[in-house]
Amino acid sequence: MKQLGLSFDHILGLRFAINVAIATCIVWTTLRALEDTNPIWAIASMVAASDPQPAEARKMFRSRLINVMVGCAVGLFFLLIGGAKEWLLPLALGTTVLVSSYIVRIKTMWRQAPITAAVVIAESVTHGEARVGLEQGLHKVAEVIFGCLVGLLVSLLMSKVWMIQPSPEALEPSSKGNK
Repeated sequence: MKQLGLSFDHILGLRFAINVAIATCIVWTTLRALEDTNPIWAIASMVAASDPQPAEARKMFRSRLINVMVGCAVGLFFLLIGGAKEWLLPLALGTTVLVSSYIVRIKTMWRQAPITAAVVIAESVTHGEARVGLEQGLHKVAEVIFGCLVGLLVSLLMSKVWMIQPSPEALEPSSKGNK
């Protein structure tokens, strides 16, 4: 597929850039309208969950969402049993990695689980109060989920608006060396 002299991968990269630009506008505008002071978590999550190929976007969204939920649950659990204590952070993150690695076992985006646990717990430790930290931590988790959702939806919509198909030659297995 050589459109405008670009390969299939180059056109996918171009669509990804457009997806990210559109989704950034949506996330930024929506969160600013809701008076969210810093939408960076949502934007970072939107980029991580976006992909120019719908199947990959769905996979990233699902993986990220599950691992966010794992990290949030473990972070909340540690805050509930131990309060806003600094020493809980490494213990909770280690536990989150074990839960994500050995129980949930969704390797794609598995690092998201301990990151989310850190966000939930660190907010509490920073404010010295579990309740305030929980509110702010959960707010950030909601931003992450919102960003992921926007990234997925824009990826899916753009794949319908701008369909990109690899050339038949790109789909054929290489016959070199088989003769």
